[in-house]
Amino acid sequence: MFKVSINPQWQVQAPSGEPALPRLIELLVGVHETGSLARACARSQLSYRYAWGVLRAGEKTLGATLIETTRGSGARLTALGEKLVWADKRIAARLSPLLDSLCSEIEVEFEHAFEPGERILRIHATHGFAVETLHRFLGQRQIAADLKYRSSLDVLASLARDNCDLAGLHLPIGEFEAPMLKLWPPSLRRGGFVVIDLVTRRQGIMVARGNPKKIRSVRDLARRGVRFVNRQHDSATRALFDLLLAAENIDGGTIDGYDNVEFTHAAIAAYVASGMADAGFGLETPAQRFGLDYLPILYERYFFLCPHAVYESQAVDRVLAILRSHEFHKIANTLPGYNAEHCGRTLDLLEAFPALHG
Repeated sequence: MFKVSINPQWQVQAPSGEPALPRLIELLVGVHETGSLARACARSQLSYRYAWGVLRAGEKTLGATLIETTRGSGARLTALGEKLVWADKRIAARLSPLLDSLCSEIEVEFEHAFEPGERILRIHATHGFAVETLHRFLGQRQIAADLKYRSSLDVLASLARDNCDLAGLHLPIGEFEAPMLKLWPPSLRRGGFVVIDLVTRRQGIMVARGNPKKIRSVRDLARRGVRFVNRQHDSATRALFDLLLAAENIDGGTIDGYDNVEFTHAAIAAYVASGMADAGFGLETPAQRFGLDYLPILYERYFFLCPHAVYESQAVDRVLAILRSHEFHKIANTLPGYNAEHCGRTLDLLEAFPALHG
């Protein structure tokens, strides 16, 4: 099975049209993460002399200093250098799910070319870090799967049209489960599906390290001087956030940044970490990866919906074997805010969500 990877690269171009050297951003990220130009060079397999040439050429193009060095104290980026690094992190966070989906699509084309009769498991899912882990396990075991990351509404529509075999979705545990289920198409609420549990995970508020704005609850997001970054309107996380606001009688229009949106949990975290917002709502894993503080609000359940006819297939059996393995549980449990205790458990849809009976 062929594996495809796509690594985005961007560069800065001066008003004169002169571009900075392509490896400039890579070097700046290396200095930011290691605190040393020498270590950044080693990581990028560049000579120290060449790296200095790239930096100086970049500074000449941009007309500003990007890095400062002190004898015995390593190196640190200037404010402009930091902005370029955070721009790179935001690009990666926003594009990664899209590029992963595209890689999967191209891999499927390879499979069809070399194994025309092979049936490919179609997985449409909202983005999550346990799903990423599952996709990696499938690849390691040479199990062909066409993974497409989609918004919750798009995933539900795909399942209703029989365009996917496994639909990755999430629902809050507790009082908000029933109102979230009401957003599902009627044809999916009547049963006919198996629920395959993946993980439970925490949703909450991401804030800058040290929580300088002293945000303690959803109500604090409406305070004057607090800048927020939201999820796009067709995501389940956005729908859940709106339910939280309604429960507190908060009008979203009173929140500075309510209409300012990103498309992934990681992009929300990168946005807050870059200083462009004071808070965002999302998962704990990217908050920790970007060095943010985190205020947990509730738990939710991430699962796959699988039509009964597909559930009996060999492909789903292989997925279940992975989900029930000690190795998968061990890795999923290392994700901050994730719990894989019931990973691989299967239930009938109406058994899993009794609220559908109402």
